[in-house]
Amino acid sequence: VQLQACGGGLVQAGGSLRLSCAASGFTFSHYAMGWFRQPPGKEREFVAAISGSGLTTSYADSVKGRFYISRDSAKKTVYLQMNRLKPEDTAVYYCARRSTGWVTTNKGDYDHWGQGTQVTVSS
Repeated sequence: VQLQACGGGLVQAGGSLRLSCAASGFTFSHYAMGWFRQPPGKEREFVAAISGSGLTTSYADSVKGRFYISRDSAKKTVYLQMNRLKPEDTAVYYCARRSTGWVTTNKGDYDHWGQGTQVTVSS
């Protein structure tokens, strides 16, 4: 299993970024995927998740209405569209594979993790 995240960068508050996570080594549509983030000096926290079918999504309250998770089975890629970014969104963002096709917010339920991509939002 490999998860390769990219798309991070430096953006001004109010701007947008789209993160991508390319997956390989497993049957992509069988597994839910999630995005987590780890702000400086803090614990890794849930951001968003999408079911294996793509029909169910879940978001942290802090990003609802601003971030959108999606997946493309043909490209075996999961995306995180981040809009109206705030300085408090600054973190290393990780994509992860859940051990089943169902959505969960618990990071302990994810069995494979990508390497992380830095997102920095300036005020």
